[in-house]
Amino acid sequence: MQQLIEYLVKELVDEPEQVVITEVPQEDATTYEVRVAPNDLGKVIGKQGRIANALRTVAKAAAMKHKRKIYVEIIA
Repeated sequence: MQQLIEYLVKELVDEPEQVVITEVPQEDATTYEVRVAPNDLGKVIGKQGRIANALRTVAKAAAMKHKRKIYVEIIA
C-alpha cells in the first residue's frame, strides 16, 4: 500500500526525492503520513482538495482487498 501511495505522489510533484511516506499502524486502521516539499503541497492537495481526495479514494479501494481501513494525511 505504501508503495502505491508513494508512486502516485511522486508522479505529481516537482521534487520526488523529497517525498517521504510514514506508516503509522493502529489497532483497526493504518495511517499513511505523506510529507512533500512546501512548494509541492498545492500540487498534491489540488484545487478544493480534489487530488488529495482522489489519492485517498484509490488507497481505500486498494485496502478493501485486505479488509483494512487506511487514512492518508498530507503534511508539508
